[in-house]
Amino acid sequence: MNLDLWTLVTAGFAALTWGNVAMMAIGGLLIYLGVAKQYEPVLLIPIGAGAIMANIPLTGMTSPGGIFALLYDAGIKTELFPLFIFIGIGAMTDFGPLLENPRMVLIGAAGQFGIFGTLLVALALGFSLNEAASIGIIGAVDGPTSIYVSSQLAPHLLAPIAVAAYSYMSLVPIIQPPIMRAMTTRQERLVRMPYTSRPVSQPVRVLFPIVVTLATGLVVPMATPLVGMLMFGNLLRESLVVPRLTDAASNEIANVTTIFLGLAIGSTMAAESFLQVSTLLILGLGIVAFALDTVAGVGLGKLFYLLTKGKFNPLIGAAGISAFPMSARVVNRVGLEEDEGNFLLMHAMGANTAGQIASALAGGIVLALLAG
Repeated sequence: MNLDLWTLVTAGFAALTWGNVAMMAIGGLLIYLGVAKQYEPVLLIPIGAGAIMANIPLTGMTSPGGIFALLYDAGIKTELFPLFIFIGIGAMTDFGPLLENPRMVLIGAAGQFGIFGTLLVALALGFSLNEAASIGIIGAVDGPTSIYVSSQLAPHLLAPIAVAAYSYMSLVPIIQPPIMRAMTTRQERLVRMPYTSRPVSQPVRVLFPIVVTLATGLVVPMATPLVGMLMFGNLLRESLVVPRLTDAASNEIANVTTIFLGLAIGSTMAAESFLQVSTLLILGLGIVAFALDTVAGVGLGKLFYLLTKGKFNPLIGAAGISAFPMSARVVNRVGLEEDEGNFLLMHAMGANTAGQIASALAGGIVLALLAG
């Protein structure tokens, strides 16, 4: 074989490092979790594939002008991808359970406690304020919000923050139940909350996203892009007159954006930037943030239990995070384990949708304080 041709064929192997191999293995693990365990497969599979390709030497895919660089510049730097995802989420979300039981807003607010608690822990560990805030936003348990905030405050930490946010979203059924059981008594878990549907009129459903957007814009302007896109998607849904736009937002746009977002995140998982002590700390702090969210939500649920003289099931507090609708389903499942006739799903859905709005607001508050 010609020497130049041999050099060309073996160049990739020669440039391969143990770090590249390790990151390819991590990418493969993410794909495995998505395929075999079905943990957030729509994100973990593209992220894993992006991580593998980004660590193949000499491809030029992450270099200026390369496909991954173009995706990152077009969708992450400009913040378009997270905002497009929020339109899709809004188009798929029914805020009816929240409108029927407005007190669940307080549960959603409590579910964001992990953001600010983890921020303080990260500061104590030596992270800068912007880095600590970006790490803390993992506590929103909301991938798009985490990406949106960290891309502005600490873009160099985007990869581990995004991986932690989406990984822990997929681990809701594993992480939350032990905390829920440890914080509640069997008597509390057995509380039945009969669901009496109070139909919400269409005018109220249409006005809700408009009012929320206006209130957010006037009180927390920096949160308007996140909340506004979420509410715009919901307005499409509730208007009932643009089914094609609703379908496009919740299917084609959301699906295509998810693919590009996952690949762009995966492309940032290059060995030289990802394989650091700070990455392990971020992954650990993500667990702390998630646990604090759950503790705060269940804690407020226990307070409601006392105030209502035993008529509120504290398990519902765990649904105050933004992992919709997975967290609501977990609450319902834990309730059914204690009493097969105790259905908490609709109550938990109200808290879960409140958590979606609260997470976007929390992200905007963080940005207003640090980037405004």
